[in-house]
Amino acid sequence: MIKKLLIANRGEIAVRIIRACAEMNICSVAVYSEADRHALHVKRADEAYFIGDDPLAGYLNPIKLVNLAIESGCDSLHPGYGFLSENANLAEICVENDICFVGPSSNVIRLMGDKTEARRSMINAGIPVIPGTESNVVNLSEALREGDRIGYPIMLKATSGGGGRGIRLCNCREELEEAYPRVISEATKAFGSSEVFLEKCIINPKHIEVQVLADSFGNTVHLFERDCSIQRRNQKLIEIAPSPQISPKMRAYIGDQAVRAAKAVGYQNAGTIEFLLADDEIYFMEMNTRVQVEYTVTEEITGIDIIREQLRIASGLALSIKQEEIQYRGYSLQFRINAEDPRNNFLPSFGKITRYYAPGGPGVRTDTAIYTGYTIPPYYDSMCLKLVVWALSWEEALARGSRALDDMRVQGIKTTATYYQQILADSDFRNGRFNTNFVDEHPHLLNYSIKRKPGELALAIAGVIAAYAGF
Repeated sequence: MIKKLLIANRGEIAVRIIRACAEMNICSVAVYSEADRHALHVKRADEAYFIGDDPLAGYLNPIKLVNLAIESGCDSLHPGYGFLSENANLAEICVENDICFVGPSSNVIRLMGDKTEARRSMINAGIPVIPGTESNVVNLSEALREGDRIGYPIMLKATSGGGGRGIRLCNCREELEEAYPRVISEATKAFGSSEVFLEKCIINPKHIEVQVLADSFGNTVHLFERDCSIQRRNQKLIEIAPSPQISPKMRAYIGDQAVRAAKAVGYQNAGTIEFLLADDEIYFMEMNTRVQVEYTVTEEITGIDIIREQLRIASGLALSIKQEEIQYRGYSLQFRINAEDPRNNFLPSFGKITRYYAPGGPGVRTDTAIYTGYTIPPYYDSMCLKLVVWALSWEEALARGSRALDDMRVQGIKTTATYYQQILADSDFRNGRFNTNFVDEHPHLLNYSIKRKPGELALAIAGVIAAYAGF
């Protein structure tokens, strides 16, 4: 079994991994930049090590992180999500230095990180894929020819892209001409690669993804699906498990396809197969070779601790459950509470949290790394916490989500919480009628006003005074 784990990440995912380590009697080791000196994951870990003044450089240096793992006596490394979580070099360097990498092999990361190679692998496995180019396009002229062949609208995508970056919708040739140099530039800066490809744009799809777990003994299972259709600019906002929009027959089919996809590439550890669903047809989109931000909703409906399973698999143990033993119960929603102002084009709202109150009650969970007095730095992702609710029925889950959002208090910054309440109250959402264009098609939901409860202004003022006085 893993004895000492270096967590090559920060924020709420680092805190979540630390908690799993505590339950499994694993010594947890955190890393932090100067910007994260007072972060919660630093306070909660058994050990913590400084990785530099630069807010990003240390988290993005695989050699430095592995050397630190060796120097601190770690036998393993967990990459979390984001940063180097899908970096094949990190996985490779870990193996070369006898450090157990909590994730798939470097070969699989490299294969599935290349979107065109991933498409080719799925085609060979008989998994339906979105029509598009079978290889990368090398210049604008080729892109225009392929665009004409595939037919507009099309998606121009970075081969190594992810997280909604390096992707543009092109409705015609002129838009492709304009987008091509921008995507090349964005992909080069974000991923270090200028390679791009084209896919047919599926109109108004549902974004459905399936959580898989696979061990080194050939056992692969799925934990049912998540509906991630509520998103803005390809960034997920609200995630749901299971999807209220698909039939039991489609649920079984998508789960089977996900297991086939994982087995086709010899996958091990936790991963996610992402599909687009339109007119009862599914299309493979990509595979994420890491734990996803939204894994929480899958844990809630299945009762399976995904981080624990990751650590077990990496330790060389078999899966603790079989497919026939996995059941789901009720509905779960996750709200990504971002430090953003939805009414001001989702402008980031970093700064000091003068008061934080986590909601509670049955079926309510918060995964976060914030606390009263903590200053959210401007260098990282704007998500400051994940609010997760569970209930037996869809209607109860909606009511619990609305209540929990109302209970929560994050003062000193603006967040997306009130906007999510508008979504929960919308009839289309409540009736399970939504797709990836929901946010764009419901702009009126942004026209809300924030209503303060009695005494809240006084509490806010008191919170500001206390925070800045150092109480």
